[in-house]
Amino acid sequence: MTNPWDAEQVVSPKLAKDLIETQFPDLYPVTVSLMGKGFDNTVYLVNEKYVFRFPRRTIAVDLLNTENSLLPILSSVLPQAISHPIFFGKSVTGKYPWPFTGYYRVEGTPPNTLSKLERMNSAKILATFLRSLHDFPEEKARLLGVPFDELKRLDIRKRKRVAEKYIEQIKTLQLYDQVSSLMSYIEQVDHIDVEQKSTLVHGDIHIRNILVNENNTVSGFIDWGDVHIGHPAVDLSIVYSFLPPEGRSVFFSHYGKVDEETLLLAKFKAVFTTIILLMYGYDHNDRKLIEASKQSLDLMFCEENTLTLSRSKKMEDKK
Repeated sequence: MTNPWDAEQVVSPKLAKDLIETQFPDLYPVTVSLMGKGFDNTVYLVNEKYVFRFPRRTIAVDLLNTENSLLPILSSVLPQAISHPIFFGKSVTGKYPWPFTGYYRVEGTPPNTLSKLERMNSAKILATFLRSLHDFPEEKARLLGVPFDELKRLDIRKRKRVAEKYIEQIKTLQLYDQVSSLMSYIEQVDHIDVEQKSTLVHGDIHIRNILVNENNTVSGFIDWGDVHIGHPAVDLSIVYSFLPPEGRSVFFSHYGKVDEETLLLAKFKAVFTTIILLMYGYDHNDRKLIEASKQSLDLMFCEENTLTLSRSKKMEDKK
């Protein structure tokens, strides 16, 4: 099947260097090194100081324009570092059809496999960040051009079918030991008619769009291409894919209580996104992403399985 990360346009290092030097002569001589290829953008580190993102798909162009208007304002009110656009590149006929953007580099690296303690240490940080983001005035976001959720990111009925196809691939490729738990969850999860919410959300917070410092504590948030006005469960999915059960309690003690429906939606989004990341890692031979994705799934399933088995054993012991 067609993958959601398949590119329409790929900017080579040589083309990136040419576009940047031509449009931003103050950066000459430009050095570029590939940082990554996301679903929507090819990303280069420039002069060891800046990050330039070049859209890979048409859908990413409008998203990039939204970032350019929102992020300079948002960066001044959030408690952790986020991408801050400062260079606004233009399309060049015959070379590259879309605009592109350069940012100050956000210090840190994507988390890979982490200990439970390292994850716990970021629970409050994640909570205070998301609380600040979700409290940003909706009207102000709309005036800055932020769209509503046009992709129906929490449509379980629609995305469940996609998840099932990828889970079959995961099973065939033997990518994940607990695939039976994964299959059971997807089979049993029920569709929820989502009530419209009006919260500013990042839209794509996962283990490749957060950064950690040298202590493996969350220090920054990148790739705001999916920012929109929608349901907070889209962002709260990180609670399930990044934090152990104990960390979730700490998180909500600082973020605030949410209803049961939001929790169910957040978990589904976490599972769906992590399945996609696992297959993306396999498709790109990214061993670190594969292992990190498997650990995220373990947080959602193995921890719960262990708890269930423990309770069952206690009940047997009492008999």
